[in-house]
Amino acid sequence: MISVTKLLFDTEYFGDSLRYSQSSQGAKHGTTTGSGPVVVWNTTRTCNLKCAHCYMESDAQKYTGELTTEEGKHFIDDLADFKCPVILFSGGEPLIRPDFFELAEYAISKGLRATLSTNGTLITPEVAKRLKKIGVSYVGISLDGLQDVNDKFRGKEGAFKAAMEGIQNCVAVGQRVGLRFTINHHNLQELDSIFDFIEAENIDRVCFYHLVYSGRGSKMISDDVTPEESRRAMETIIRRTRDFEERGLKKEILTVDNHCDGVYMYVQALKDDPEKAERIKGLIGLNGGNRSGIAFGEVDPMGYVHPDQFTQHITFGNVRERKFGDIWTDVSQPILAGLKDRKPLLKGRCAACKYLDMCNGNFRTRAEAVTGDFWESDPACYLTDEEIGVREN
Repeated sequence: MISVTKLLFDTEYFGDSLRYSQSSQGAKHGTTTGSGPVVVWNTTRTCNLKCAHCYMESDAQKYTGELTTEEGKHFIDDLADFKCPVILFSGGEPLIRPDFFELAEYAISKGLRATLSTNGTLITPEVAKRLKKIGVSYVGISLDGLQDVNDKFRGKEGAFKAAMEGIQNCVAVGQRVGLRFTINHHNLQELDSIFDFIEAENIDRVCFYHLVYSGRGSKMISDDVTPEESRRAMETIIRRTRDFEERGLKKEILTVDNHCDGVYMYVQALKDDPEKAERIKGLIGLNGGNRSGIAFGEVDPMGYVHPDQFTQHITFGNVRERKFGDIWTDVSQPILAGLKDRKPLLKGRCAACKYLDMCNGNFRTRAEAVTGDFWESDPACYLTDEEIGVREN
């Protein structure tokens, strides 16, 4: 996760303390030395929508074998014991679980920062008030465009209207809320409109996700943006973030799942502001690039532990059988050990890139989806060979 706001203006939001900390350097098992990772818990696979790019391939059916309420609480205990700073409740649609509020409130009582990733369609005024009351720190609502584009992606007419009401209900009670927007070829033209939208609706935050080829998203490789479109998208994001700052609008703008974004911002800043470029370089150096398997992990509805939510086919163990911390620190699992020290294993452009310390090889699942090799270069890197110091053969 790259904070465009932090890199451009050195502003400070909660997550920046986890992403840009001196104590994160050298950490192998968490966000910092002595802490655990941020953990996504996909609490259920059931969902009231059927999104085209869903990594969980969720739908409206009921799935058996998901962690029970008591098992979920034991798992939350494990996270607290391992000093995990954040639990992100996700799905499917986590608000479908009848025990969601019980689990979220329990996590908060254990000292975890509880956040929610949702499609927003089930956030009534009463739900928004309850989220605020129990102390959910942040609600991320997925939108992949304005009305027609979003409804097509979500597989349900009226999904945009319902999500809009969910956003407005959060804003009305002072619940911190933001958008989650996955960039692809079909919605690239809506980026400017999304910035207009978050300003008009008083939304606090927006995360622009790069497409990861996982789940139903694995069928969308041809729908991903080109390198030239990625660069245009970043220029729009940078331009509009600057506009917000210049007008005194405090919005947190981030990009997710493509760590060459930070390098791109550094390379562009070198052209006209070397001092800012050095500050950006220092921050992305502290961040260390992709840290799936280190500072970020995921547990699926059945209790299986994965490097991140997009890498469901690689499993390290199950929290029903072992404590999360014991699984996360067990480097006898070769992929987990490799993720914690991946540089010697990387191949191609990633291995030769002069910015490897700032990117850490980017996203492994995309590399494997396209090449069949988990350690090959990430095909979504849009930096040129010249920019990354790779010579042609």
